[in-house]
This record gives sequence, C-alpha cells and structure tokens, in this order.
Amino acid sequence: MHNNFLAVTFALVSAATMAAGTVWRHRIMRAGTAEGENNDSPMQSIKRPAWWASMGVAFLAYGFQAAALAFGSLLVVQPVLALSLMLTLLFSAWAEKRHMQTAEAFWAVALTASVGGVVVLGRPLPGTRDPATWEWVTVVGTAVAIILLAYATASRRPPAGKALIFGAACGAMYGYQAVFSKVAVDDFVDGGVLGLVTSWQLWAMLLAATAGTVVQQYAFAAGNLATSLPASKIVEPLVAFSLGLFLLGESFRVDSVLGWVAVGTSIGVMLVSAAILTRVSIK
Repeated sequence: MHNNFLAVTFALVSAATMAAGTVWRHRIMRAGTAEGENNDSPMQSIKRPAWWASMGVAFLAYGFQAAALAFGSLLVVQPVLALSLMLTLLFSAWAEKRHMQTAEAFWAVALTASVGGVVVLGRPLPGTRDPATWEWVTVVGTAVAIILLAYATASRRPPAGKALIFGAACGAMYGYQAVFSKVAVDDFVDGGVLGLVTSWQLWAMLLAATAGTVVQQYAFAAGNLATSLPASKIVEPLVAFSLGLFLLGESFRVDSVLGWVAVGTSIGVMLVSAAILTRVSIK
C-alpha cells in the first residue's frame, strides 16, 4: 500500500533512532582515545555490552526504515533519513553539554527545508521495474569491490584519510542496504513471510548492513565524526537515489523544466547542507 504520510512518519522515527545509535557507538568507539588519534583496535568494542546495546538501537532503526519502505519509495524515504544527520548533531551536542552554534542552526534549517522540497516538489512515485539478473550481479559485485578497495586504500592513509575513505564506503553500504531492503519489503508485502525468507535481497540486506556496521567501526576508530560522517551521509543518498531511479525504476512526478530545476536544487542543497553542517558542528 503506497502511503507517503506513513512512509515519512516511519522514516522520521528511523532517523531519530539511527542518530541516537550513531552518537552512542561513536562515544563507545572513541572512549579513552584523543582527538585525531587512530584507534588501532576498532573491533575491540564488540566485547562491551554497551556496544551490543547500541547495535540493538541500530537494528530498531532498520526496522522503522523497513516499515517506511513498505509504504513509500526510496525517493521518499532516503531524503527523510538524511535528517538523521541533523539529529545526530543535536544529540551529540546534548551529550557533550553544549549549545548548537548559529551556523549549525542555519544549515540544519537548510537541510530540513531541502528534504521537504525533494518530497513535496518531487512527489516521488514507486518503481515498477524488475531488474535483470545481470544488473543485480553488477550491483552486488560493485558493492564487494567498494569494500575491498576501501580497505586496501585506507590501510596506507593517515587517520583523517582513513576516516574519509571508510566513511564513504560505509555510506555506500547503507545505500545498498536501503535498496535491498526496499525489494525485500515489497516481497514481504506481496508474498508474506514465505516471500520474505525466500527473497535473496533479504540476506543481501543483512550482509550490507553488517558490512556497513563493520566499516563504520573502522571509520569511527580512525577519527572524529567531522571527517567520516559527511562522506557517509552524502554517499548514502547518492547510491540509494541512483539505484532507485535506474535499477528499480522509481521516478519523480515532475513534468516541467522549472519543476526539475526545483527538485535538482533541493537535492543539491540537501547534499551541500549535509556536508557543511557536519564540518561546522563536530570538531
């Protein structure tokens, strides 16, 4: 059932839950490590009960994201999930007992307005395209290549470079995870539990989410959120948008040049706001 109101509502809840989990995991990851210093044992955090609790929050966010995708397209859900960045910064400021700066507030408003512009002006439509097998093979192969390339490249970089590379790879994995989630949720809506468990995209979604979490650990260990988070939050919607449009056949309900200019501007402002917001917020 297509319902943009419910899709946006569940996506907002997912964004808030995701933000809380991100701040929590980052604080766990960076505990006892000086700013700019690399944590050489990023996977040691999994031994801590608090890390597993924070992962429970992350999977709860994935559940809300899946619910959102059951009612709306990626072109509706992903822009709203971009608000998790603003919420991450709000929660981070609260955890650090500081107030948001004027610049932070400005770019937070710009991000929120641009997200609204994408959804309201674009009026996204769900996709009806059934991708060919070779297209899925290409998508999965590209995802694996991104992980391998990120690890091979980042291993020879300083902490800031590692954080940037792993942050971008993390965003790509979460973008793939969103696409797999959309297809798996649609299979559940059409075929129930049997349709879900027999959908290979369900298992691809779980693998992508796991890969994203592992890469995120390395990104958090390499440096502060100001380096890794912008890359992640820019790459994720770009990957999800691209695959939603060209692989799943989703589209915007726009029929004029002015309309496309407005939607394109909204998407551009959303990405720029995300990048600048993190740079001025988390030091």
